Amino acid sequence: MSTLARLVHFRWAVPVLAELHRGHGGRFVNLSHTLGVSRESLRRTLTFLTETGLIQRNPGKGHPLRPEYLLTHTQLGADAAVLTDLLDELGVTDVGLKKWSLPTLTLLVGERRFSEIRRALRDVTPRALTLTLKELESADLISRTVTTDYPPATVYRATTPGLQLAHAAQQMQLQDEQDA
Repeated sequence: MSTLARLVHFRWAVPVLAELHRGHGGRFVNLSHTLGVSRESLRRTLTFLTETGLIQRNPGKGHPLRPEYLLTHTQLGADAAVLTDLLDELGVTDVGLKKWSLPTLTLLVGERRFSEIRRALRDVTPRALTLTLKELESADLISRTVTTDYPPATVYRATTPGLQLAHAAQQMQLQDEQDA
């Protein structure tokens, strides 16, 4: 499974990686305040990121302001920072960080039908995919076209802003493949 697919399961994973990259590490309280995330959600996200080896606890004792968490994959943090900056710039952070949005966008660099997207995203339910496609379309990240063929078919394709996000998200996947 790609890094992107693992990360999007936790809504705050990509923003946490980005903040750890920007601050060269971070403390729990600072992450919670900067991201506006609840303590419980942040705890679950940090546990997941630690267990998967993407971040680590800062070993040893030291200054009370030393970072508690450090990135283990600096390039992944840099890619997460680029992705979160782009989401903010486009004003689609809420839609873009939902579980299936980025994996769906990475598939829509070319034209795809619903069934093709569903086959590629094995764990997605039809309802979740339908809702994701509607949200991405309302955020102007994808376009939906009904063909004039008989019988008519519906195809989806990323728009220009959607392509920018898809390429930024694919960088996180490419880094994962290079590390393997």
